Amino acid sequence: MPRLLVVHHTPSPALQAVLEAVREGAALVEEVELAVRPALSAGPADLLAADGLLLGTPANIGYMSGALKHFFDTVYYPCLDATAGLPYGVYVHGNDDTAGALTSIQRITGALRWRQVAAPVSLVGAPGTAELDAVRELAATVAISL
Repeated sequence: MPRLLVVHHTPSPALQAVLEAVREGAALVEEVELAVRPALSAGPADLLAADGLLLGTPANIGYMSGALKHFFDTVYYPCLDATAGLPYGVYVHGNDDTAGALTSIQRITGALRWRQVAAPVSLVGAPGTAELDAVRELAATVAISL
């Protein structure tokens, strides 16, 4: 059964609601195993066991969270060749801007040669029904791509 790994940094109630929407969206796809790991504890073994990846982070001062950056630093060299072509998606939540965080994530995933299979979901402010639906769709799209 294909495995979708969700690596996230979820420090706020808004991001907790988004993470729950991710779980709901992935659950819509049968025959996909979901593994959810906080970015500070996820490592190369988690990534190498995954068939696809969904990344989630707040936008902090125009950048991804330090926790997600730590994940990338931890897995970059051990997984560089083995994960080329890995399908992934990303969501970013910010109070006013997510562009810098998305750009930095796209640079790193590009260097890792991962394959983005869904448009990033950028959430600004408190997520409402439409935003949470977009996250559910993102999770389902990534899961379907496995």
